[in-house]
Amino acid sequence: MPKKMFVIFGVSNILWMVFAVSQASQIDIFPSESKIFVQIGDSVSLTCSTTGCESPSLSWRTQIDSPLNGKVKTEGTTSMLIMDPVSFKDEHQYLCTAICKDKKLEKAIRVEIYSFSKDPEIHLSSPPEVGKPVTVTCSVPDVYPFERLEIELLKGNRPMKVQDFLEPSEKKAQETKSLDVTFSPTDEDIGTALVCQATLHIYDDDSPPKVRKTTKELEVYISPKDTAISVNPSTRLQEGDSVTMTCASAGLPAPRILWSKKLDNGNRQLLSENATLTLISMRAEDSGIYVCEGNNPVGKDRKEVKLIVQEKNFTVEISPGPQIAAQVGDSVVLTCDVRDCESPSFSWRTLIDSPLNGNVRSEGSKSTLTLSPVSFENEHFYLCTVMCGQKKLEKRIQVKPYSFPSNPEIEMSGPLVSGNPVTVSCRVPNVYPSDRLEIELFKGESIMMNKTFSKDLSKKALETKSLEKTFIPTTEDIGNVLVCLARLPIDEMEFELKQRQSTQTLYVNVAPRDTTILVSPSSILEEGSSVNMTCSSNGLPAPKILWSRQLSNGDLQPISENATLSFMSTKMEDSGIYVCEGINQVGTSRKEVNLIIQGRESNKDYFSPELLVLYCASSLIIPAIGMIIYFARRANMTGSYSLVEAQKVC
Repeated sequence: MPKKMFVIFGVSNILWMVFAVSQASQIDIFPSESKIFVQIGDSVSLTCSTTGCESPSLSWRTQIDSPLNGKVKTEGTTSMLIMDPVSFKDEHQYLCTAICKDKKLEKAIRVEIYSFSKDPEIHLSSPPEVGKPVTVTCSVPDVYPFERLEIELLKGNRPMKVQDFLEPSEKKAQETKSLDVTFSPTDEDIGTALVCQATLHIYDDDSPPKVRKTTKELEVYISPKDTAISVNPSTRLQEGDSVTMTCASAGLPAPRILWSKKLDNGNRQLLSENATLTLISMRAEDSGIYVCEGNNPVGKDRKEVKLIVQEKNFTVEISPGPQIAAQVGDSVVLTCDVRDCESPSFSWRTLIDSPLNGNVRSEGSKSTLTLSPVSFENEHFYLCTVMCGQKKLEKRIQVKPYSFPSNPEIEMSGPLVSGNPVTVSCRVPNVYPSDRLEIELFKGESIMMNKTFSKDLSKKALETKSLEKTFIPTTEDIGNVLVCLARLPIDEMEFELKQRQSTQTLYVNVAPRDTTILVSPSSILEEGSSVNMTCSSNGLPAPKILWSRQLSNGDLQPISENATLSFMSTKMEDSGIYVCEGINQVGTSRKEVNLIIQGRESNKDYFSPELLVLYCASSLIIPAIGMIIYFARRANMTGSYSLVEAQKVC
């Protein structure tokens, strides 16, 4: 327990004891109570201070002048008596004396010692068992003064016993006091708590006592009983069989299960500590009496069962038989397994006594024949002969080589173009036997063609078989799927695929078409105008646009690969034929436009004011001169000139 320290922080409820006539000098002790209680092993500090005296002489003593057993520290008007750790020697009446000139002041405080540092301890005389008496001991260690101690034992909320220790102690010492109660547990006590509460009444007034308590859950035991054994499949077995025996026993706590077998000398051989005992591949010597024991801390219970294991004839199994289809080039292992024979003898041969073309390995009750790599020479009936003593058994297995190693291959005679015939080929490589092969070609869910193949008796060889189909793709086939499905129906084949397939998505190409050119604002323009020519073309995949200009010799000069060809300020030399081509992998579509750039018309904005006046004057003078000449000539012809006549003529 951590030590406690009483320290002076201020003065509260101070009791002054003044023995001088003058009230000018005073003395105080902290703690301010006349009696304090201190735990053995803790620390305590008594502080004595004076007021009204500048240089007092301070001293400590016990009332009976016994040794202080503490350290005194005096400074100015304050003196401290420190006891660390507190023991029985420190239980006294302490007096602090202050002398100020010719005046003497004293004050006393009593230190009472107690010990109550540990919680009570609960002990049981034996594991509590239903119906059997058990003694509960509640002990309080290192207590002082024990005559003020009270111990109470409760079971749940019900008091079982209360005990006081009123006899005075002969000496000052820490003692362990206890209380005993004997009772017989019942089923109702399971999970109930035992509570040991210790109360130490150390105070003389109405202050609350010091209380410690300990709680312990009551674990009530039930001795094992009703032990039972279940056996599956039966207590009568044959050699090589397996048996599972399960044992159950009731009790609290749950009994521990032990399996053992009775030996001929009467002793038992421990087999397992699990509730379930499984015996596999049993032999005749495994017959006997098997014992299941359930035990817990308060008892044990046993149950026995007798097993009888009978001898049986040995058996031979060949795997993976009786027939196996083996892929050419792979490895295959034929296994001959013997049961119920300790020392078998093995041999392998073909039905027609041809060479094995394989490796034999025998060990224990198993023999293997490994054919690696499998070839056409391994197409036989293989026999495994086993000798066990004088008995002989024989098993056979048929090996049928085949080859179907990879998925079909789909090939096209060329790119798919809408409206153009194309031939699709579905090839199945390295297949055997080809006479069992069937190939089907699907477009989507519709079958296009299927094909089977005849048997060639002249040879055994790997062959590549194919199916070819010509069709005309359309745009409706875009995104459709070609499926080539190959089947090789071999009934004995268990671990290889009996069918393989490949798929190919149809990407149908459409040659460029419907190529158009949009000219804005027009293909006939005045010099200096701007024009945009936009070309579009349909096709799959989307055509690439190429703008060219047709030269005088008919050749095309590439200009741009953008869909729009723009002139910001046209010139006369920009006139000509422009060609737009839509191009993809399967064709080209072409469109032309004739761009005409005209010169600008004259207007008055091109003339200066002087030229404009000259132009107007000349337009008047020239007609006037013409009229004068005309009338002059008329006058010459007639010999006279008359303005009136001239006007009439005009």
